[in-house]
Amino acid sequence: MTQGRLSDGNLWLHFTRTADWIGDAPSVPVLVEGEGCEVVDSDGKRYFDALSALYCSQLGYGRQELVDAATTQLERLPFATNWSWAHQPAIDLAAALAERFPGDLDHFFFVNSGSEAVESAMKLAIQYHRARGEERWKFISRSYAYHGTTLGALGLTGLPGLRKPFEPLRPGHFHAPSTNQYRCAASAACPPCDLACARSIEHIVQAEGPDQIAAIVVEPVQNAGGCFTPPPGYLDEVRRICDEYGILMVSDEVICAFGRLGTWTGAEAYGFLPDILTFAKGITSAYLPMGGLGFRSHVADQLGREPTSMYLHGSTWGGHPAAAAVALANIDVFESERILEHVQANGPWFGEQLWELHARHPLVGDVRGTGYFWALELVKDRERKVGFDAQESEQLLRGFVSPRLLELGLICRADDRDQPVIQLSPPLIATRDQLSDVFAILDQVLTEATERMKDR
Repeated sequence: MTQGRLSDGNLWLHFTRTADWIGDAPSVPVLVEGEGCEVVDSDGKRYFDALSALYCSQLGYGRQELVDAATTQLERLPFATNWSWAHQPAIDLAAALAERFPGDLDHFFFVNSGSEAVESAMKLAIQYHRARGEERWKFISRSYAYHGTTLGALGLTGLPGLRKPFEPLRPGHFHAPSTNQYRCAASAACPPCDLACARSIEHIVQAEGPDQIAAIVVEPVQNAGGCFTPPPGYLDEVRRICDEYGILMVSDEVICAFGRLGTWTGAEAYGFLPDILTFAKGITSAYLPMGGLGFRSHVADQLGREPTSMYLHGSTWGGHPAAAAVALANIDVFESERILEHVQANGPWFGEQLWELHARHPLVGDVRGTGYFWALELVKDRERKVGFDAQESEQLLRGFVSPRLLELGLICRADDRDQPVIQLSPPLIATRDQLSDVFAILDQVLTEATERMKDR
């Protein structure tokens, strides 16, 4: 069979400028293998994957246990649906998650991706309220939050640049300020935080009608914009609002679950209990596609009140037996190798190293994150928190920082969907020695970037 070339444009990449790969000089690496925390491209160049691909390769590459789990299941039963049937791997996985997720989040519905999980949560919320005799159909999420790309999830997504090409979207979506404590949009007094960002959610509820809001959707740590952690009391206040007005609280943990914050769930990390929790990515350490949602007993009870009741949703591949088998093997490795404890032990040290970069480089305006999930926000003037304009950001991030990091063998995320940030989300197996090499590369690139900005 003829080997294709990326530059021919037969394959179209996700969220990637066409100029980066179609034409005579593609700048996108073509990856061919991986081992541990590293991947190798078609030219033999090695990269440390400090983004875990896309926040999902929790155990790194080359884990034979996960490959064997998939192979064994494919040999025994390559496919069975969860649509009017069931299979043992999905049953066992649901039981395993029920043991590890907090509270009564012990009912599980499996799909294939994070966007599907969010779509499923939206439909579940609407059907739950209708089973209770209420016509609630509106949703509240947060500005600059990313909740997926399918049209329903895109409505929750608070990134104007992703939404605008597809508008008008489904109505009934409202976006409250995020928990960006460095650039608070909810209160001029922040810091210290007075939870104005949470009160803004309640203002939307009251303005739109409490009996109209189906769910409030939040990430424990918001990804887009660069790892916005919640201020103390914020998630408790969101929980209070939901309880007071009969609204479901959805914790979107497509990134935060399965060890990224050092716990099975972000809800556990921050001590709150949502009604619905979405997940994907880390459940299989990305060895096979899988997503899903967990929901509490009071939600399940509404969907099973009558003998003819059902959750009116499903997909052919949701809870694929091979994916479920890999997820179970993934959980086994987490526990045998004490992955959660590893992240808990190293997470604070991780942050300390980034704050040392902040101290050495005026280009770094803010450091934020937790566990193995961190971001550096880059600024033109740290004293006044002045950011870069669009042209400067283009020159800094895409013109220098991103290609230079790759040149030095480091994969991380240099993003400007809000302010310019460098995001780090390494495999959860990464050691301090390996991460020290990452910080050394960042130190070098930040030094070089500062000199380039001075020259301009």
